[in-house]
Amino acid sequence: PCAGLRNLLRALSSSVRGCSLHNHLQPMCLCSKINPQKSHVPDCSGGTWARRTLPPGSILPWRCFSCKEGTKIPSKRKEESSIITSELLYKNLLKSEQENWNDVSARYKALTKGIKAKLEELHNKYTFSPGSPRIRFGENVYFEENGCIFLSKADDGEENVDILFSTEDLGFSDAFIQRIRISPDQRYMAVSLKSENSEEATCVIMKLGCSPTVEKIIPNVFSFEWATSDVLYYTTQKNLKSQNVFMTTFANQKATKLVYTEEDARFFVDIYCTKDRRFLTINSNSKTTSEVWLVDCRHPLKLPALVQARTKGVIYHIEHRNDELYILTTYGEPAEYKLMKAPVATSGMENWQLVYALEKKTKLVDLEVFSDHCIMFLKNAGRLYLKVISFLSHSIWSIKLPTWACEFELESHPEHTTSTCYFQLTSPVHPPKRFAYSFKENNLIEQAVQEVPIITNCHTTRLLAKSKDETLVPITVFHNTNSKELRRKPLLVHVYGAYGIDLNMSFKEEKLMLIEEGWILAYCHVRGGGELGLGWHRDGCQHNKLKGLHDLKACITLLHELGFSQPKYTALAAASAGGVLAGALCNTDPELIRAVVLQAPFVDVLNTMMETHLPLTIEEQEEWGNPLADEKSMKYIKSYCPYQNIKPQCYPSVFITAYENDQRIPLTGVLQYVQKLRKAALDHASRTSEKGNWIPNVILDVQAKGSHCESSWEDSLNE
Repeated sequence: PCAGLRNLLRALSSSVRGCSLHNHLQPMCLCSKINPQKSHVPDCSGGTWARRTLPPGSILPWRCFSCKEGTKIPSKRKEESSIITSELLYKNLLKSEQENWNDVSARYKALTKGIKAKLEELHNKYTFSPGSPRIRFGENVYFEENGCIFLSKADDGEENVDILFSTEDLGFSDAFIQRIRISPDQRYMAVSLKSENSEEATCVIMKLGCSPTVEKIIPNVFSFEWATSDVLYYTTQKNLKSQNVFMTTFANQKATKLVYTEEDARFFVDIYCTKDRRFLTINSNSKTTSEVWLVDCRHPLKLPALVQARTKGVIYHIEHRNDELYILTTYGEPAEYKLMKAPVATSGMENWQLVYALEKKTKLVDLEVFSDHCIMFLKNAGRLYLKVISFLSHSIWSIKLPTWACEFELESHPEHTTSTCYFQLTSPVHPPKRFAYSFKENNLIEQAVQEVPIITNCHTTRLLAKSKDETLVPITVFHNTNSKELRRKPLLVHVYGAYGIDLNMSFKEEKLMLIEEGWILAYCHVRGGGELGLGWHRDGCQHNKLKGLHDLKACITLLHELGFSQPKYTALAAASAGGVLAGALCNTDPELIRAVVLQAPFVDVLNTMMETHLPLTIEEQEEWGNPLADEKSMKYIKSYCPYQNIKPQCYPSVFITAYENDQRIPLTGVLQYVQKLRKAALDHASRTSEKGNWIPNVILDVQAKGSHCESSWEDSLNE
């Protein structure tokens, strides 16, 4: 089974623009790949849920099964000349930017060569692999390395191994192994393969034995789990949407049937297996509302059973233990996560009983249910800690974690009866350290897997900035302990503030390099993100988006007031939806910063949210609002949208990386943003003759390869 809450929520990662540009963590059972994968784990909150006349989700009896795609409704015809003009304009803009990039980047070759050498040195020094994750079934151990899946005996180590699967041998040399599921009797193995240039994955089912063979290949798969040894459930993905659940059998009568279809375009469907393998859950989630159906693994051919019909604003996820469902939900007041339980037979909301409620302004990062315990990974005011609940004694323990820790990743625990929980702690400037919590001993143990140099020259400071409405906004600051005159040091500010997602604060070699060179790093945990719980997200989405902008301004202002650098040495970094706040600040308060670095930025909110044919527009109305149906939303989005508010003034320099085949952030919008920004900066320069007047650099690097969500170490290094 997958590890923890992050996989219960994983479906939402494919239905936001943020995807994974700001979190390396991808908790899966044996999810290693040739190069480390970037991913993020969203929270879910905010917005409203509109009524529908049609049933939002449908369980389909077998007799209604149909594999045919729905009839496509032809789009309105456009004049052929306007299409040609639009395409020609796009091609000309793209060509112009590529030529400009080739000219500009050539000037920095010597500089980038030196930076690359430093990063490679740090990567080799601080990044280590404790070995690929292992899946143990009795005496058999499965593991993956370099695109191959191996089988060994527990007592043999890796001396005598059998190769079960090779991406290269099967013609998938450009793909990495994303996910592995072994059937309960170990007769079959399902493997998903994903290319770095594609959003979709391919699932390969292998029949194991003396000579493993390919049994079936399923394209465009998002999630999958074995219900029994020969029954596999999976969801498909198309245009960033996952709305159909299929069941395929590998017994004597092989068949594939459509089990569930989701009719509401705002909902995304995935499959999860409970820790004890008693149920598969079909999870249908929007940003604000959930619905779960149970597949009984003892009777996988029966129709799934509904746990609780979707209720406006209520999110819930399911685990199972001893004939009881453990329900992680926002039901009740306050609208933050709570752990509740109910009998399987009477699982309706009226029977949910409270087990534990989170404290105010606490973020639930992850959760894992074991046979006798439940462990919660929590964050409060930037500090990480654990809550351990004993199902036997009904006692609750709070475990403090090292103060330097900013992120954790729960490791996979296939055995739900285990007495030890393993996880890793990290920060932007601290390489991952492995820890173990023993349920029996009730203590925390640091695991010395491999000697990693300890970072001793970095100081961590946590601050609170007072925003426009008096709300206190957390800031995490890192700087070299040996640095003198911090006011004269360069400062790199990070921001995101959308979808209830935390800023990525996992270890990165480039952050440590900057610290060693005297930079100050600041992470602004503004509203719209999830650092202080679901309410923190609600306070920064839809008609509250400007609060995130006010928070960012307050954070940068406080940093300067406290002597952390000054505007002329300050840069701002953001990715994806973080580009909304970064771009908005450039328009409202350009004097606070000297440079901006944006990766696949969302800078044209208004036009994008009015294009309902784009893959994510409908789902994201709960985050940004619906400008087509609501004039108030249109005016509000227009008031902060970066593209809409560009004006002639002195802008900071801007460097943007975009991807030609990005399905989440249309390249057209980025190209138009760059053109408009350049024109505004030039107009301002031509109108003023102030002494020292300068024209900012506005540089765009369009990557032909790569996508919004995946990036290998080599590609990241080149960027």
